[in-house]
Amino acid sequence: MNKTNAIRILESHKINFEIADYTVDDDNLSGETVAEKIGVSHEEVFKTLVAKGDKIGYCVFCIPVNFELNLKKAAKASNNKSVELIKVKDLFPLTGYIRGGCSPIGMKKLFPTYIDETAQLFDKIYVSAGVRGMQIHINPDNLKNLISGEFADLI
Repeated sequence: MNKTNAIRILESHKINFEIADYTVDDDNLSGETVAEKIGVSHEEVFKTLVAKGDKIGYCVFCIPVNFELNLKKAAKASNNKSVELIKVKDLFPLTGYIRGGCSPIGMKKLFPTYIDETAQLFDKIYVSAGVRGMQIHINPDNLKNLISGEFADLI
């Protein structure tokens, strides 16, 4: 297993997790495809989206891959009047991660992070390990605590 920054952080905090590897199709980076390749429901796999709020600046939202971020709910959860997703070209310089491999763990800076409340329905959820082709299977409370996140209604 290649150790990503996210994995090193989890190990250094002694947080239990598993890894799920899958073959990447550069023509289809959808989260639904990732869920199917690792053999779990779409609701258990969470994508990481980065946005900019009009009041607090950059913030991160983790939502199930089969849903779209509700920008009004995201703004309310993050104490903004409005939020707008950043452009893909800005993702790597800001976070250190690329599209399809953006993890809420180990970004260049710890941004305010909000995890959709449906994560609490599962003992464990999947988030990117920081590279395409690898997911981290982690307890949602452990994830929230590690990244100083909050659960919120985002979808």
